[in-house]
Amino acid sequence: MKKLIALSMIIFGIACSNSGSGEKKETPAASEQKEAENGNPSYDPHRGEGKFTKVDISPNLDVAKAEAGEKVFTIKCSACHKLTDERLVGPGWKGVTSRHTPEWIMNFTTNTDEMIDKDPKAQAMLEICLVRMPNQNLTDDDARNVYEFMRKNDGVK
Repeated sequence: MKKLIALSMIIFGIACSNSGSGEKKETPAASEQKEAENGNPSYDPHRGEGKFTKVDISPNLDVAKAEAGEKVFTIKCSACHKLTDERLVGPGWKGVTSRHTPEWIMNFTTNTDEMIDKDPKAQAMLEICLVRMPNQNLTDDDARNVYEFMRKNDGVK
């Protein structure tokens, strides 16, 4: 029995070491840097942040966008979110436009998985809600319309 354990440990040690292979393993950061230097177009150094960096918001509500956003809310959002501050599955939407920037909201709604994986605010919400928001495959226009509906819900006229 002792010989079997010793043999297992030797085999395990050999299998786990890379000293005999002569290969140098790169860390993920090193390989990402190499990809960036090679010009790999699939590499995105800002992954998880989303593509919206500046969203122009009028002081007045865009009623047509808000109405379109309400339709999206009814179909894709209302099963998990209430329009009050009460949490259902996800957080309530009351006051959401004062808690988050338009860019953050639109990036979260269009790039949900990456935001949850990378963004500290999204990760904190996941810890509270305990349910990962599914990607609803919103278009950029859908996200903008939903944001305008959120503004309407928050009292913007």
